[in-house]
Amino acid sequence: MSTLTGPAELAGRALTSRVLFGPHETNLAHGRAFSDRHVAYYARRAAGGAGIVVTETASVHDSDWPYERAPLAALSGTGWRSTVDACRPHGTIVLAGLGHSGSQGSSAFGQSALWAPSRVPDVASRELPMEMEQPEIDALVAGFREAAALAAESGMDGVEIDAGQYSLLRQFSSGLTNQRGDEYGSDKSMLLRVVLNAVRESGGIVGLRLSCDELAPWAGLTPEQAAVLARDLAELVDYLVPVRGSAMSASATKPDLHVEPGFNLELCRRITEAVEGRTLTVLQGSVVEPELAQQALDDGVASLVEMTRAQIADPDLVVKVRDGAAPRPCVLSNQKCRVRDNRNPIVSCIGEPRSGHETEDPAPEGADSPRDVLVVGGGPAGLEAARVLAMRGHRVELRERSDSLGGMLRVAAKVGGRGRFGKLADWLESEVRRLGVRISTGAEVTELGRPSIVATGSVAGPRNYTVHNGTVVDVVELLGGAALPDGPVVVADPVGDFVGVGVAELLASQGRHTAIVSQDQVIGTQLALTGDLADANTRLQQAGVTLAKRSLLREVHADHVVLEDSLTAERRELPCAVLIHCGHRLPDETLAGPVRAGDCVAPRTVHEAILEGRRAAMVLSVEGVKV
Repeated sequence: MSTLTGPAELAGRALTSRVLFGPHETNLAHGRAFSDRHVAYYARRAAGGAGIVVTETASVHDSDWPYERAPLAALSGTGWRSTVDACRPHGTIVLAGLGHSGSQGSSAFGQSALWAPSRVPDVASRELPMEMEQPEIDALVAGFREAAALAAESGMDGVEIDAGQYSLLRQFSSGLTNQRGDEYGSDKSMLLRVVLNAVRESGGIVGLRLSCDELAPWAGLTPEQAAVLARDLAELVDYLVPVRGSAMSASATKPDLHVEPGFNLELCRRITEAVEGRTLTVLQGSVVEPELAQQALDDGVASLVEMTRAQIADPDLVVKVRDGAAPRPCVLSNQKCRVRDNRNPIVSCIGEPRSGHETEDPAPEGADSPRDVLVVGGGPAGLEAARVLAMRGHRVELRERSDSLGGMLRVAAKVGGRGRFGKLADWLESEVRRLGVRISTGAEVTELGRPSIVATGSVAGPRNYTVHNGTVVDVVELLGGAALPDGPVVVADPVGDFVGVGVAELLASQGRHTAIVSQDQVIGTQLALTGDLADANTRLQQAGVTLAKRSLLREVHADHVVLEDSLTAERRELPCAVLIHCGHRLPDETLAGPVRAGDCVAPRTVHEAILEGRRAAMVLSVEGVKV
């Protein structure tokens, strides 16, 4: 039986585990070079037991500049060497991710035409690329060859070539984008084979990330075609990662928590059967639970498992599983680990805010002179504060005024499609109990009197509309079990995040006539940051939810609401028996304290709550601090 956390072998090289930390965008680069932050980020996963680390995909030619801090292979030698030096003591194999995004890149940074197999506008940017001629093809192949050679000179164990969703090599392999009349059009896999042969010249491990289902069967790669392609390429690669998606399906490769973990199981099984043992396969596809990964190995689906987001959520995942401990769960929300957007954030995690910040924030582990500390509030901020304090040896008491722990995490888990948030609440609660924190629920605190952290959460916020005998229910009351009158429901969503959308989905699934109101041109605009915007609007329409876009809520009456067009000021009515208010909340300021954390500072997301809970714990951990 293949053990997830046990030793394995790849191309004659020993692996400490069968877990791969895959290539992904981080925004950790300094310019276009790998930085010290990259090195610390990868070294942390190596220390946590990753058998293979594949670094962020570096562009093999300067014609490719897909996002501002995208690494360039020609500038990566020093960073690769430093990464190898940091990971090698842990026995981790380190590979350089290499690729070119072609027509799915950006001309905003390089200020030159995008390269592509044919003049097919990209479906996302609508930009028309140039059609590559032989000189550009030769330059591309040379770029892969030189990048692989530089990786070898830098001590890398090999390379992983990107022919996945965002890649020029996939564009050449696909009828969606390759409409050439030459040999690269008649044999669409020709360029991919040429590149693989070129990188093999440098020796070392060669991996391939291959789009095996573009979800566009009218012209794109299908699983049936990919099985034949994988069989043909098997002798050229040491491992193969089957992935899905193309420019036609932007959310498919890294979907959020609405898609069940392990969504590529059957695709990977088909490719594994096709290659017939001539190369290893790697299961990819929201594999965040060790039990699922182990089952895939036991069933022969793959020989290795990629658990990238799981190791962003808990860098020590492999070590913890090996020791029988529960790793911090990944909720698959994409809120902090998906970074390719107009904010240019760096990679992190809502449950592990130190991810991506390894060079900045002190580790929460450690030992201090024990103190008696009170934490008021058992939501995510209070639980994380209590957890860190207890880990550092303090005697911690946590008091929560409600009858259960978890706070807004438990509320979020009741929103349509967000049930995985409950896993993070469960883990935090189990950790504070395991660490011996004294817990009191149903306990109201009116004064502090000792070193304390106040994490009392939030209260309902203001409403910028007039209520005329209408029924208004706050979303927290709804998710807490409040009964609703019969009749149509209107969801007021001035924020545009997952709350309003999820509540509308939830109510529609219960058979209620539901409408959602937003001042924006598109419902749930903030979901663009997590990759769920298009899918969310599709789900709403399929559920029969009325989408009141570009609308301001002005009045709530007993049987209807009055909306105002945000551009024309024209007013109209919607039938409504009850309005669900999903607006911003306000801090709960009933208890003052010098050290506060989470929503009682300013109501935001789970990430800020956990981050501030941890920071507050570190403040109180400094010996002699006066509070």
